[in-house]
Amino acid sequence: MNIENTSPDKEISVERRLQLLLDSVNDYAICMLTPEGKVNSWTSGAQRIKGYSPDEIIGTHFSCFYLAEDQAAGLPEKALRIALANKKYESDGWRVRKDGSKFWAHVVIEVIYDYQGDFVGYVKITRDITAKQNAAEAL
Repeated sequence: MNIENTSPDKEISVERRLQLLLDSVNDYAICMLTPEGKVNSWTSGAQRIKGYSPDEIIGTHFSCFYLAEDQAAGLPEKALRIALANKKYESDGWRVRKDGSKFWAHVVIEVIYDYQGDFVGYVKITRDITAKQNAAEAL
């Protein structure tokens, strides 16, 4: 993605514009992960859905969003391996909020490369689809 500052208002940096864009997306928890799976970027949508402030979650391994049994089964690490091998990982399943409550999530993890083509981490996008799942089960 290439974001240029073509606005007459040159005072707002490209980075600030991107942050404003990401923070305006409230229905999705968007975060960036290091190659090891630690959270290194956190949006307001992520805070709203998962309950963690940036200060609480930055530097924490993303496995904290998984159920204990899924952590024990190695699902977070498997997701990163699949994403790295296929450039993308996608699944639905239970995830955990800061307060311990569960929600049914649609998760996409994609690989991020820098301009030289070097692997620098992942972007993880999560959507709470609990209401949709409950409606489907009610049919």
